[in-house]
Amino acid sequence: MFRERRLLQADLNIFLSLVTTLIVIGFLFIYSSSSVYALEKLGSAHYFVKKHSFGLLLGIIAGCVTRYLPLDLIKVTSPLLFFTSLILTTMTMLTPFAQRIHGSSRWLNLGGLVFQPSELLKMSLLIYIAYFLTKKERYKKSFMYGYLPFLIILGISCGLLLKQPDFGLAATLGATTFILLFIAQFNTSYLVITVAAALPGLIGLVYFFPYRWKRIMTFLNPWQDPQGAGFQIIQSLIAIGSGSMWGAGISHSKQKFFYLPMQHTDFIFSIIAEETGFVGSTLIVILYVLFTYYGMRIAWRMKDTFSVFVTLGFVILTSMQAVINLLVTTGLVPTKGVGLPFISYGNSALICSLAMIGLIINCTNEQRL
Repeated sequence: MFRERRLLQADLNIFLSLVTTLIVIGFLFIYSSSSVYALEKLGSAHYFVKKHSFGLLLGIIAGCVTRYLPLDLIKVTSPLLFFTSLILTTMTMLTPFAQRIHGSSRWLNLGGLVFQPSELLKMSLLIYIAYFLTKKERYKKSFMYGYLPFLIILGISCGLLLKQPDFGLAATLGATTFILLFIAQFNTSYLVITVAAALPGLIGLVYFFPYRWKRIMTFLNPWQDPQGAGFQIIQSLIAIGSGSMWGAGISHSKQKFFYLPMQHTDFIFSIIAEETGFVGSTLIVILYVLFTYYGMRIAWRMKDTFSVFVTLGFVILTSMQAVINLLVTTGLVPTKGVGLPFISYGNSALICSLAMIGLIINCTNEQRL
């Protein structure tokens, strides 16, 4: 028992060290990538770093709350948290509260407080699913009492995200949920039939929405419109290619001088690759691989069902987002609005991620091994 506790704690310490390293790298490159833009447009080179620092402070507070709240209370209140996040996400479609950025209505403005409720929805859905799996364990082979409620919960969540629109988060949340159901040993035929039935809908969501279809065409041949639709991915590839083996040096990026759009958010990896080269890019990939590996180890060492699925859900979703971001910036998949976890600028994402880290620490400490 003591040995299992010690191994679990050792894995958690490494896991937290990896998260801390990613956050530190994020701060360094948020400043490096955004300083020119912030100075020119907002009058202060430190504008985004200061805002990110405030987000980190709030994230630490959120992490402390989820770390020290009784785990039973978190379980019981998870439906309330989930439905609250659904309401807040729905409010992004109401004109008085919505704030559109880059053509998407993903942000909510409540009296000057601007945040992204879909990040809260992402976190609360993972917690609610873990709680639901704990309660419905004996019904996992039943369609009516076990599987159907999950489909309804997931369908409502993804429907709201697609309405914003946020196809990337809807797809990754859906994939994460189905992976969790597969691990929980739900009836495999239900999962296969659902995925097969959803494929025509997913194809329709791409084909019948011109901007999504345009992204596919741009992905296939970005040089067809180098000054228009293909501009961003071409500039990203130029940044990555310019890094060579060792990079141009931190803060010496040329692409950040108004060539590469969204250089401190979705395309921050391109700046990292330009400034640190193949060596720095490989380090980022290794950090995420280790994050996934140790996150999975922590989950499998736990005994409590809720703790296992909370940890697995967060690790799988975060790893999936990291992979998608890396594939997008390297031109291997069409562009999606998915940031690089813990590194890209974005306070809502950072706060909710640190809240989940606090919950994982809570779950670890509550284990009776």
